[in-house]
Amino acid sequence: MTPTPKSTPVPAVQSGSQPEPAFGWTPYAEQINGRFAMLGFVGLLILEAITHQDFFTWLGLR
Repeated sequence: MTPTPKSTPVPAVQSGSQPEPAFGWTPYAEQINGRFAMLGFVGLLILEAITHQDFFTWLGLR
């Protein structure tokens, strides 16, 4: 059996340089969008745990 080479992930931004916001589908924009999505998802989980209702019931759609 021959060992397969492992790939090393390439960082979206080189270390030591600051990411610059830009318009469009950039790695910086996707990173920020992903972080806000994670915060929103955790917020919904906390809302459901506190109110004991799902999101759609809380909005009045059920």
